[in-house]
Amino acid sequence: MTGPETIQIYDTTLRDGTQREGISLSCDDKLRIASKLDRLGVAFIEGGWPGSNPKDAEFFDRARDMDWEYAQIAAFGSTRRAGNAPEEDPNLKALLDAGTPVCTVVGKSSKLHVTEVLRTTQEQNLLMIEESVAFLMSRDRRVIYDAEHFFDGYKDDPIYAVETLKAAVAGGAEIVVLCDTNGGSMPWEVGEIVGEVVEELAFPVGIHTHNDSECGVANSLAAVQAGVVHVQGTINGYGERCGNANLCAIIPDLELKMGLRCLPQGKLKDLAEVSRFVSDVANLPQDEHMAYVGTSAFAHKGGIHVAAMRRHADSYQHIDPAEVGNQMRVVVSELSGRGNLLSKAEELGLQLDESVDMPKVLDRLKELEAQGFSFEAAEASVAMLLKRQSADYKAPFELIDYAVVVENRSGRGTFAEATVKVRVEGEVIHTAAEGNGPVNALDAALRKALTPIYPAVNSFQLVDYKVRIVDGQKGTGATTRVLIDSRNGSQEWSTVGASANIIEASWQALVDSIDYGLTLAN
Repeated sequence: MTGPETIQIYDTTLRDGTQREGISLSCDDKLRIASKLDRLGVAFIEGGWPGSNPKDAEFFDRARDMDWEYAQIAAFGSTRRAGNAPEEDPNLKALLDAGTPVCTVVGKSSKLHVTEVLRTTQEQNLLMIEESVAFLMSRDRRVIYDAEHFFDGYKDDPIYAVETLKAAVAGGAEIVVLCDTNGGSMPWEVGEIVGEVVEELAFPVGIHTHNDSECGVANSLAAVQAGVVHVQGTINGYGERCGNANLCAIIPDLELKMGLRCLPQGKLKDLAEVSRFVSDVANLPQDEHMAYVGTSAFAHKGGIHVAAMRRHADSYQHIDPAEVGNQMRVVVSELSGRGNLLSKAEELGLQLDESVDMPKVLDRLKELEAQGFSFEAAEASVAMLLKRQSADYKAPFELIDYAVVVENRSGRGTFAEATVKVRVEGEVIHTAAEGNGPVNALDAALRKALTPIYPAVNSFQLVDYKVRIVDGQKGTGATTRVLIDSRNGSQEWSTVGASANIIEASWQALVDSIDYGLTLAN
């Protein structure tokens, strides 16, 4: 993609992103993410620092044998060290050995870092920048120059900071990137400084920001408005300390708000999937409230909001969620109105007859929430509240009683045994089962009772079980909320229960889970 309306997206998730605490990617992980980013259509993928560790070196070895449709793979490294000739410098050798078409070289723009960190002179630093870039250019590499600590350096001495950029331009860099390395600049500062640099250099300029003052995205957009043509960042804003500028916000901001192209046509709708994929591979929960791509980005809870949206979808949404691959959701809670329930029924594909008394369901829902239930993450329990109000609803089973015993026996340890007595199609069934805990035993006994009549129950899997104390000030007498996640093949659903007795709360969630699962199976 070329043209004045195009912004290059440079992804550094695989290097800067992995500096976040709690992230450690294998080489296979990095290659999977890189392939996903390439299909998204970013212009550059920074694979790592080949001279820093064997994993990054392996990544570049394997990446050379892969086909890349949209992205150029970049290796990252620093300028030569003071006193080294470029051809003898280990960092520059490692960059060449990576075999990438693009090399990104970082150098110092701040006098503080030149004298106190590099322990060299300002003149020598300029030579290090120019000679390093020129050396890589002479070896047929495209060179991107990252001006580290540029904004701090510019505030201290703007003349010298710009001289470092001119050194990179003299060496042959194709673009110079201004870095807010400490993440402390404000958008108005970034916009003003970038504008001055763009005017003075008359050369392509990029931006690389961090989020230490929660301005990473805003600073990137301010820089674009001031004339940069290249934006660096990470998926989900991963990065050291508070993270890097979040490409999952920057990309749709550029395309949908500023009218600038940064991905190939039609690729923006893949953004939410890429965000989830990267968080899954990184083994981190996705931030549900992230702009554009979070699961709550287009979730609506307030009854007035939902009522308005049922009349016009744009009344409480700034974009169509489908543009970024997301979807609108209605959350049901004590703040809900009739429109929330109607929208949730439509979302779940429920066919409700006219006998359903919506105000009665709403009153019951609010009553349960006052008792400790929470239906926001338990949509299957909402579905059952609605279905049970239908005139033609018939419960698949009826509880008569249950009992659970937990024992600790010498030589065997702790185990649980549950007995369940239910009525199914007029027949009373009495079963017992053991488990490693009371809920496991209760679940096993209920399944044993139901499976002969409802074989589908045997395929229902309990995949997660969460317990939360609702009113902790009551100690062991507090209300306990239980959330159960279930699965049947590709179908997943969540149910909730709440009681001062954890077994009763678990039973409530189990009954909803099986009841809802049977409605899906029929």
